[in-house]
Amino acid sequence: MSNSITERIEKNKELLIEQLKRVPIVQIACEKTGVGRSTYYRWRNEDEEFVRKADESIATGRNFINDLAESQLLKAIQNNDLTAIIFWLKHNHRQYGNRIELTAKVKNENIPLTQEQELLINKALELASFSPSLEVEKVENNGS
Repeated sequence: MSNSITERIEKNKELLIEQLKRVPIVQIACEKTGVGRSTYYRWRNEDEEFVRKADESIATGRNFINDLAESQLLKAIQNNDLTAIIFWLKHNHRQYGNRIELTAKVKNENIPLTQEQELLINKALELASFSPSLEVEKVENNGS
């Protein structure tokens, strides 16, 4: 490739990386910079440095959007927006959340099968085989 094409590609990569910091959505960042999504993904496959920078930019952009959303949520709470208040409490106050904490102790005992259970399992295995030439291994009782 000629030097000018390489320079243009590098410039487009940098523009896209900067756009991802502002808008961490690949489709939108590509549209705003005039780079096709297929080109973006080709660059990701070919250039490890681009992958690193793009991932960092997306993380930075997400953090920016999260901060923006959180500040808007806090403004809504200050304006007595009940939906915003409920959202905040459900996600940030344990007493108002929809989560249930379960604690259990699981005990796994190797209880031997009864003869009737063995017969049922062997019959099910025979019925499940599609070819009569397949031999079904008999389930053996661990206790005998």
